Amino acid sequence: MSLVNGPVSHLRTYIRCLQPTPFFRNRSLGTTHSGPRIASVTHSAAAMSATTIIPGAKKPMPSALTFNLAAKCSTTKARASTLHLPHGPVQLPIFMPVATQASLKGLTPDQLAQTGCKLCLNNTYHLGLKPGQTVLDEVGGAHAFQGWNGNILTDSGGFQMVSLLKLAQVTEDGVRFLSPHDGTPMLLTPEHSISLQNSIGSDIIMQLDDVIATTSPDHARIKEAMERSVRWLDRCIHAHKYPERQNLFCIIQGGLDLELRKECCKQMVERDTPGIAIGGLSGGEAKDEFCKVVNTCTGLLPEKKPRYVMGVGYPEDLVVAVALGADMFDCVWPTRTARFGNAVTSFGTLNLRNASYANDFRPIEEGCQCACCRSKADGGLEITRAYIHHLAAKETVGAHLLTMHNVHYMLAMMGSLRESIIQDRFPDFLREFFKNMYGDHSKIPQWAITALQGVGVDLLVD
Repeated sequence: MSLVNGPVSHLRTYIRCLQPTPFFRNRSLGTTHSGPRIASVTHSAAAMSATTIIPGAKKPMPSALTFNLAAKCSTTKARASTLHLPHGPVQLPIFMPVATQASLKGLTPDQLAQTGCKLCLNNTYHLGLKPGQTVLDEVGGAHAFQGWNGNILTDSGGFQMVSLLKLAQVTEDGVRFLSPHDGTPMLLTPEHSISLQNSIGSDIIMQLDDVIATTSPDHARIKEAMERSVRWLDRCIHAHKYPERQNLFCIIQGGLDLELRKECCKQMVERDTPGIAIGGLSGGEAKDEFCKVVNTCTGLLPEKKPRYVMGVGYPEDLVVAVALGADMFDCVWPTRTARFGNAVTSFGTLNLRNASYANDFRPIEEGCQCACCRSKADGGLEITRAYIHHLAAKETVGAHLLTMHNVHYMLAMMGSLRESIIQDRFPDFLREFFKNMYGDHSKIPQWAITALQGVGVDLLVD
């Protein structure tokens, strides 16, 4: 896909020269959808300085959300709040299940709603490829397309292209890659990422950021990615058509370098987006480093905006990150691990493929109120561990049932956590959580002990 038609000499001209050009091919219709093309600047977009701001980018953005802080833990940095979005209120802290291609694997929209889910994720990259932007425009967005009445958050698509596509290249213009369908050269720019998300109609949309693994030894590249993410946010703000009904979140980058993270926080907060995400984590870094980044960033973010830590899904990671001041999380892990026969419970993960469960007629978790675990007298399915064991290696319905349970567990856990914050007994919740999960003190991971000690909670004291 060609990017350059000729030089233009002024930034305002650069903005006006966002012209249509083929981008994601809609294979189901045999048509091509046009998206914005980035024309060149006289000295190229790559030569723009880190301080270049698109005119108007620092003005306060219209917001389609209301954030109401309900309670704060008197010991830790944990908060309980309500996020009012276009498709209904959401209680924070929250875990958001990932419905990558407008579908949570194994569950219908009604079944997802029955788990208590009010906000799920869709993937911009995958929906841009299929069904494509033309179909999304025709049907009126992803809510109608998938029959989902709750809220939707979409990621920008940049992470998937960099992580899934071996030949992806990041330039100042955007992310260059080859179509996974036919090898056609393509480019995802900040402008087109926003255009796709506008067509999806998600309640929360994410800026396109320059994603690089936190484990990268290339400090210069990490710094470049942080600075470019700020510049790309300015382009996203300018391209966003519907700020009155879709909330654009910025994404803080900077790897494990706390000084870069601090600088990025400063720059992003100045843009005054409705919400703020902490990105670039859960990429293989040590957990203590993860905690330092989250704790540093939350300490610099506005109190009256939601804080979203991207890609976090292990229960122990969630509860610690909440103690460090974060509100929102997402991950594919609870649903993916269900497809391998694993049940997430308060007492750890159970591999129900193991022969020891062949004659175990208890529910997946005693006391769980999901449709699988509830008794028939309570309107549930009364599914046993033995039945899941029987199905796990033979029938897809086993994965479906475990997905239902795992998603419900994650949402219920966050609900209990939230209630403990409101009642100001969150430190007790943490001690009980880790005691149930690990048994005795000696098995609790040191990173969790250290991180929670930093916010006033000693897990080694009963």
